[in-house]
Amino acid sequence: MRLTLILLKRKMPNGAIWSGKHRLAHHIYPDNIERMVKRLQVEDKNMLLLRHPYLTMEQEKGHAAALNKHEDWLCRMNLLRQAKKIRPSVRIEDTFDTLLKQDRWELE
Repeated sequence: MRLTLILLKRKMPNGAIWSGKHRLAHHIYPDNIERMVKRLQVEDKNMLLLRHPYLTMEQEKGHAAALNKHEDWLCRMNLLRQAKKIRPSVRIEDTFDTLLKQDRWELE
């Protein structure tokens, strides 16, 4: 009887309790607030770095050109394309080798 009264006093949402319009709300603990504040601080630092970059656009272009980044990238892409075109050599003897092992022509 006591257990029934305790369970009936608690208001529960209808249907699925964790989703929908009338869902049961999660409790907010101090740990959750601290994690959220840390995430917001990291995001704020990132936005500050994006708003005030270290190099200007002109300096950035000159920096990449001085390091020959585009030419290096082109060389790597050309090597990859050439590596894709080369196919390994396959002999007919290698492909039909399994058939020769399985066949028995002579009775012992």
